[in-house]
Amino acid sequence: MMKVREFLRWMLPLVVLFNTINMNAQNNENTNQQLDARQQSLAAISALTATGNIEKLKVHLNTGLDTGLTINEVKEALVQLYAYCGFPRSLNGINTFMQVLEERRAKGIKDKVGKEATPVKDSSDTYERGRKTLEVLTKSPQAKPAPGFGEFAPRIDAFLKEHLFADIFDSDVLDYQQRELVTISALAAMTGTAGQLQAHIGMGMNTGITAEQLKAVFDIIEKNVSKEQAETARAVFLKMKK
Repeated sequence: MMKVREFLRWMLPLVVLFNTINMNAQNNENTNQQLDARQQSLAAISALTATGNIEKLKVHLNTGLDTGLTINEVKEALVQLYAYCGFPRSLNGINTFMQVLEERRAKGIKDKVGKEATPVKDSSDTYERGRKTLEVLTKSPQAKPAPGFGEFAPRIDAFLKEHLFADIFDSDVLDYQQRELVTISALAAMTGTAGQLQAHIGMGMNTGITAEQLKAVFDIIEKNVSKEQAETARAVFLKMKK
């Protein structure tokens, strides 16, 4: 009887330890699943387009299509990215995507085209439409023109509201949350964009992007861009939480 008690006395802590480890593993697995496969691909495609890493971009464009991203969703992300990383890298991304699609067609792979953008019925002033979109994203009033840069350079304020937040964001091929995921991933991947990253993290969270999903984006940046860049993004987010 004493031997049985002694055995149980030693075994009980081991059972508790095993259960704790198992629960932690499950929690980690759940955390990793905060971004689904399509979202992970969208984040990687955006980051690699922004940094111009064409070889890795090819890999993730293929992966994205394999995980269910449509051709039009990827195209829409690549078009949007010109506003954040410039025409050269956006066009390089689009040309790379065209090459990937051609290679897949040659292999007999038929990728889903996806929905087209719904025609915009709102015929109101484009600037006002973009300003209102920005108010939805920021959940705060937007002055006309934007204070500071908008007063100093009214044309850039007009481009921002009329083209980015109206012409581009009007397309419902991607929803606002997906668009903010694209933007955050691109800004997190680039240097010198901490201020814009902070603003878009706030907008992204307003669309429903969670803290765990943001952490997953930064992990994607670490894996595909650099640890230094990921740490910079994490520091921006940590500063916002204080």
